[in-house]
Amino acid sequence: MAVSDIDQPERKLTPVTEHSENILSVRDITVGFGSKIILQDLDLDVHRGEVLGFVGGSGTGKSVLMRTILGLTPRRAGRISVFGHDLSSASDKTRRMIERRWGVLFQQGALFSSLTVKQNIQVPMREHLKLSQRLMDELATLKLELVGLPQDAADKLPSELSGGMVKRASLARALALDPDLVFLDEPTSGLDPIGAAAFDSLIGNLSSTLDLTVYMVTHDLDSLHSICDRIAVLGQKRVLAIGPMEDMMKNDDPWIKSYFRGARALRRT
Repeated sequence: MAVSDIDQPERKLTPVTEHSENILSVRDITVGFGSKIILQDLDLDVHRGEVLGFVGGSGTGKSVLMRTILGLTPRRAGRISVFGHDLSSASDKTRRMIERRWGVLFQQGALFSSLTVKQNIQVPMREHLKLSQRLMDELATLKLELVGLPQDAADKLPSELSGGMVKRASLARALALDPDLVFLDEPTSGLDPIGAAAFDSLIGNLSSTLDLTVYMVTHDLDSLHSICDRIAVLGQKRVLAIGPMEDMMKNDDPWIKSYFRGARALRRT
């Protein structure tokens, strides 16, 4: 039985205290393209075991920050530490060890179109592990079950899948190496409300059962309310506020107030 099919009580949020362990720390990060500065002197901590929702207006740099943490976008200044290792000074061996401990789901899934779902899930295994084909096939089967996909999806190409199935297949690939930290970029974008709610439930269940730390870029208010322990708001090139939903609902910053207590937000209540 897949995790998504198991009836569970509402996800219990991870308590955050001054003693919470930081699995990811960002300090004084500055990122720019040409003369345009996107992020400046930005600080952020992500605690072990939490689901952090990262929000902000269009073009504020939400995905840019995630790509900078992953090493896909260069930074002009600042320091990033993951699992206690400074990425600036980490050796190639340490960097590969860190990358084995995180998984990534990009906004459009980013599955290889010429590979089957099973082969896509096995890409990280081939890159980081030395396993027999039989064992990789068994592991891919387990990952499909974990994200609630039917086994006949294994031999299908991404073009043969629905939007929701592509998201789940991409999540299965992100979980291929049993990571401690998962980055999700707009995981419910393009899904209908029922599909988005089911995907939220899946993420919440996986976070609880696998003790995952989740860094989730999103604009989905339902996701923020239902599965996020804390929310970080990006604006003015930095993190404007960070805390649980109740803190966001009390914040009087104009953008935060409009986002969380505006007319559209009130329609969900």
